[in-house]
Amino acid sequence: MGKVISFINQKGGVGKTTMAFNAAFALAQSGKKVLTIDLDPQANLTLLFEAKNSVNLHHLLVNSIKELKMIHVPALLSEILHYSKGNVVVDLIPGGQELSGFDLTVASINAPRQLVLKKFLEINGLKDRYDYILIDCPPTLGLLVINALCASDGVIIPFKADDFSHKGLEHFYQVLGDIAEMGIVKAPEVILHVPNLVDLRRKHEQDDLTKIIETVDNNIGEGKVFSPFLNKAGLVKTLSGRKSVFDFKGQEFVDLQGKFLGIAGIIEEWANVRQ
Repeated sequence: MGKVISFINQKGGVGKTTMAFNAAFALAQSGKKVLTIDLDPQANLTLLFEAKNSVNLHHLLVNSIKELKMIHVPALLSEILHYSKGNVVVDLIPGGQELSGFDLTVASINAPRQLVLKKFLEINGLKDRYDYILIDCPPTLGLLVINALCASDGVIIPFKADDFSHKGLEHFYQVLGDIAEMGIVKAPEVILHVPNLVDLRRKHEQDDLTKIIETVDNNIGEGKVFSPFLNKAGLVKTLSGRKSVFDFKGQEFVDLQGKFLGIAGIIEEWANVRQ
């Protein structure tokens, strides 16, 4: 059975979409079947895939709730699934701005609102169809993200080396504890923290990164922080070209490919232990 992994941080601008997008292609390099899900109303992951569906994940989630039958729309998963181009294929369930109204849409249902995404994955047998399902989460800790956490087996946390991230991590760990205390589902495991856009020439960033690593070591355990992604132009170029790092040549991109393959290796090692 496949593993569901959320890329999450309640702070925006830390590179969640970049990490999810390239990690998906890194996993696909080894022949894994990978599905990505754009859970962010900003739909930046959908933009990277150049998917232009008029219906999206929001409509599929609403259609999966029997109590909301009066607002169901003609939308089948097979019609909405988007496939990347090229030799390595990664599938996508696109997001859209409609997701911003998800909380209000499901406010009146009797079924557990925090389990809508989990039930959707189960109804469609997606964990049986894919080796990995990677979810790009919005920069909040609202109901959409709670749905992602309740549906996930593991989480990866991209972050910037600053004091805001340091404080945000402690809050996030508390949210994981709250999910565990609910007793409805098992809280996802923290697989990895990924420092992104780091400028090690700045002493305060080095100091903040050190503090964050100490916090992670104390709360999650040692070895859960990946080597930093430096603030360079390579990743920006890939995003503007709507391509993964594996579509480019040159030493800078070889280095980036190696780092994302390293993240994929950690994911696979984690998943193999939990079969």
